[in-house]
Amino acid sequence: MPSLKDLKNRITSVKSTQKITKAMQMVAAAKLRRAQEAAEAARPYAERMSKVLAGLGAAYEGRAGAPILLAGTGKDQVHLLVVATGERGLAGAFNSAIARLARDHAQQLLAQGKTVKILTVGRKGQDILKRQFAGNIVEYITLRDVKKVGFSNAQAIGEKVLSMFAAGEFDVATLFFSKFVSVIAQVPTAQQLIPAKFEETEADASALSYEYEPSEEAILNDLLPRNISMQIYRALLENGASFYGAQMSAMDNATRNAGEMIRKLQLSYNRQRQAQITKELIEIISGAEAL
Repeated sequence: MPSLKDLKNRITSVKSTQKITKAMQMVAAAKLRRAQEAAEAARPYAERMSKVLAGLGAAYEGRAGAPILLAGTGKDQVHLLVVATGERGLAGAFNSAIARLARDHAQQLLAQGKTVKILTVGRKGQDILKRQFAGNIVEYITLRDVKKVGFSNAQAIGEKVLSMFAAGEFDVATLFFSKFVSVIAQVPTAQQLIPAKFEETEADASALSYEYEPSEEAILNDLLPRNISMQIYRALLENGASFYGAQMSAMDNATRNAGEMIRKLQLSYNRQRQAQITKELIEIISGAEAL
């Protein structure tokens, strides 16, 4: 049984930890609002660009001469997985959930005899995936020194992906990130970037009635590379909001658990202290009676 001094030291230690987790929760809450606003502001632009490209791309369905970013190489042997995670931990299952989705996808491709290459964005994804896929990781990009993620950061990643595709290093590229839903809900998401894949909606179909200047091909050749950078930018913003939401939730749980631990330790301390006082009183009374 630990002594009273040991229990008191442990209570002090847990209280210090509780102060840290509470402070981290408050910081995450403050940063979450800005990150959430940035992610939500980027959604309409990214979604509208996807709809326009889907409408333009539908015109090339079944036709020769479609842009290669839309039609692909005609093969799906080599896959590039762009895995975007956080640079830091202490955010619950945020990083591991994204890495798990990418890992499962990679295992399925390898089981089919495909070649898998991985480009990681964020230190945590690199640390998790290199345990099992160290030989498959071809590039590691860190944003650790970036205080505020901008479109230029996403554009640099997009240009790297495009240069690899132009060099014939892969046939299909898929982006992995976490879509922000709420503080307690972040959804790991896989989005195919190359060849471009869009959801069919009524809005996409209506785009076929538009007339474009210059030609549809010229617009596609300009927008498709930009769309890759835009989708990566949106993923980074979604990741930012998801990270702070997950961290806020995780630190709240840690603070509550620390409080419960302090309560139990304090109860043990009081019981042991009472038992020690009772024992001392018995010894004094016994000594007095012996006289």
